[in-house]
Amino acid sequence: MLPQDPAAALTELRELFDLQRNAFAREPSPSAGERRGHLDALCRLLRDNAGEIAAAIDADFGHRSLYETRLLEIFPSLEAARHAKARVGRWMRPERRRASVWFWPARVEVVKQPLGVMGIIAPWNYPLYLAAGPLASALAAGNRVILKPSEFTPRFGALLRDLVGRYFARERVAVALGGVELARAFAQVPFDHILFSGSTAVGREVMRAAAENLTPVTLELGGKSPAIVARGFPLKVAAEKIILGKCLNAGQTCIAPDYALLPQGTEEAFVEEARRAVGRFYPEGAASADYSAIINSRHHERLTSLVEDARQKGARVIELSAGGSGPGRRMPPTIITGVDDGMRIMQEEIFGPVLPVRTYRELGEALGYVGARPRPLALYYFDYDREGIDRVLAESISGGVTVNDTLFHIAQNELPFGGVGPSGMGHYHGQDGFNTFTKRKGVLLQSRLAGTRLLQPPYGKLAERLLRLMLR
Repeated sequence: MLPQDPAAALTELRELFDLQRNAFAREPSPSAGERRGHLDALCRLLRDNAGEIAAAIDADFGHRSLYETRLLEIFPSLEAARHAKARVGRWMRPERRRASVWFWPARVEVVKQPLGVMGIIAPWNYPLYLAAGPLASALAAGNRVILKPSEFTPRFGALLRDLVGRYFARERVAVALGGVELARAFAQVPFDHILFSGSTAVGREVMRAAAENLTPVTLELGGKSPAIVARGFPLKVAAEKIILGKCLNAGQTCIAPDYALLPQGTEEAFVEEARRAVGRFYPEGAASADYSAIINSRHHERLTSLVEDARQKGARVIELSAGGSGPGRRMPPTIITGVDDGMRIMQEEIFGPVLPVRTYRELGEALGYVGARPRPLALYYFDYDREGIDRVLAESISGGVTVNDTLFHIAQNELPFGGVGPSGMGHYHGQDGFNTFTKRKGVLLQSRLAGTRLLQPPYGKLAERLLRLMLR
């Protein structure tokens, strides 16, 4: 058990790191069978304890839909582990490459090696999936891992520590618990790679701390992910998909649609379709059992202040469910129209069930608006016309894209997941995650018949003729 006293927690973190680093030195490259065993242990941890996991997350949130936890956290975590387990043997194989003709008959290949000890810093919004997903990639790559859950989900963090201790040896996987002091110190540990999921501001701090040890980092951040609806696309379909993406986990999702761009003249119809969608999804409004709470009072107050700032600056605030706020910190799904860039809600990542709406005259205007802002983690486009889809894919840059839906590109283990610029760097999921946590080492296997001896000093006429041929 990791102590909660800050000094003791830091001491134990260093001891854990030394334990895993020494274990890696003794056994640097587990076999495919051993890696499948570690991934199977992760699967058993998730299956055997799904109820306890959902209950702990529910308690940390003050109310988290049990169905959402099973659907959005336990299932994709299991899928990540199962996907890696089925493919890790193939991923591990050396890759044969073609040697340069000048070095024939030498052979070249890429050998895959574990990096060592990985540090994974998970956020509070999906405390299981954003720990277990990277963990599956790191275990498939043959590494040892220390997980740092968020201090904002203490019940889940304590449960995860207990479960990991039951299913894994400490020298393979361990959990470090602690507050802000431990979070700051975690990135200063000389891990062989750090993966951080969280805000852009904290991501900068993690990168700055990791730079002291030249530790490579993968940053999964966020930003303002747009949802663009093409002219002529059915507003009912678009509203349902966008609102669901905005309301799952009460919008506390790094790839949730942050704002919508609608064709001019469709704003009111979109609002009405969104209201109907919320009524179907959550018949009891924000009090519905399937609707989750905001994580804590500080975040709830921040969201409330964003809405109030927009209202005071002339925006129209439209609550989409009857009955207003639900019990505890359940904030009603809300659309805001008449927004402009001077409002905080169009400057900050929202991370809640509030959707600002803007309009555009033609698609180029919408793409120009998105392109003039920091590159988002996700982009959503609604259109049945292939030409329009191709244009958006070609003229926009984002971490990932879902066309005619929201969120679900993150659930594809054959796709890389990651941000770009302010929304993050690096990728994981599936083989891309395996590659992130693997040293892909280039190897040249020289032949006994190597011709390179023809270019050894002392140089003479033969070397001159060869160099003329090589440089022509």
